[in-house]
Amino acid sequence: MRRFSRIAFVASTTPDAIEAHRHLADAYGDAAPAEADVVVALGGDGLMLQTLHRFMGTGKPIYGMNRGSVGFLMNEFTEDGLQERLERAERSVVHPLLLLATDDEGKTHTARAINEVSLLRQTYQAAKLRISIDGKTRLPELVADGILVATPAGSTAYNLSANGPILPLDAPLLALTPISAFRPRRWRGALLPDHARIAIEVLESDKRPVSAVADHFEFRSVRRVDVAMDRSVDLVMLHDPGHSLEERILLEQFGY
Repeated sequence: MRRFSRIAFVASTTPDAIEAHRHLADAYGDAAPAEADVVVALGGDGLMLQTLHRFMGTGKPIYGMNRGSVGFLMNEFTEDGLQERLERAERSVVHPLLLLATDDEGKTHTARAINEVSLLRQTYQAAKLRISIDGKTRLPELVADGILVATPAGSTAYNLSANGPILPLDAPLLALTPISAFRPRRWRGALLPDHARIAIEVLESDKRPVSAVADHFEFRSVRRVDVAMDRSVDLVMLHDPGHSLEERILLEQFGY
């Protein structure tokens, strides 16, 4: 008895992904997502994140095959032996960040992020931010282009580009990484326990507006952002043996 007999396919809008979707659906069928045992995503990392968001809370495992550019979260694309690959695949379970943002009008917004929550300046002026961890102010004023909170799964994405640390997937940590810090100039960020509750207040928000972004969800002109890991949600990704997300993150640390 196969674990994954009913497969649903989702694809990006690139010609390669559309063609792959057609061929794979002909070969293996294409179940309705609600009835599928597994979802196979055809595209790049952007599609993988969209698919994880789309099926968040359902418990459905997602198996990605690279029909995009970078494909860090994806498996190698081949049309043959898909069901056998799914049976051998290894599970990686990650939890998203929960963002609660309050804007200048007092409205609150919530979103979840698999990679990172970032605060970004909206104008030519640098943002001024106050950072508190578990109710205690740790940095009274950060002057920077912004700051981000990254999960281990997201530590090799925007966080790495901002010179943040790469985190092993099973590390109980979050990366708090400044973006182009001006003051304190030498502050390079912090590693926080993944149960930490992070509050970021925007100082001089009328003069220095800031947006909050959770993966691809953006909220403009925020005054305060609260971030914490949401352990009530499990996100399951499937990877070929020897190609696990843990292995990819480890290889990234050695320049591969």
